[in-house]
Amino acid sequence: MDTRGIEQMLSELRSTAQIASGKALQPKQAGEAGAAGGAGGADFGQILKGTLDQVNQAQVDAQKLAQDFSAGSGNANLQDVMMSLQKANLSFQQMVQVRNKLVTAYNDIMNMQV
Repeated sequence: MDTRGIEQMLSELRSTAQIASGKALQPKQAGEAGAAGGAGGADFGQILKGTLDQVNQAQVDAQKLAQDFSAGSGNANLQDVMMSLQKANLSFQQMVQVRNKLVTAYNDIMNMQV
């Protein structure tokens, strides 16, 4: 599973939280934020949607493989089915944790005094 999109999203969230709390960005983080959030950088919404699509595709593929195995069609064996189901489960759990972090960040921003 490609986690670069999630890592980039977390990097953007960290830099936004530092800016919101009034802390200056460190040079290493400033470079990361500049690459991700610059004029030519990727859109946060697009990164999130792409990651959600990857998680969804992993679950769809795992379900199809499990159905093929249970029907006896295809070349799916039990080991492949279990690996696919575990990968889909892990990617879903990871996405839930990212969602929890996003909700926490949103609540923190909404509770800031202006």
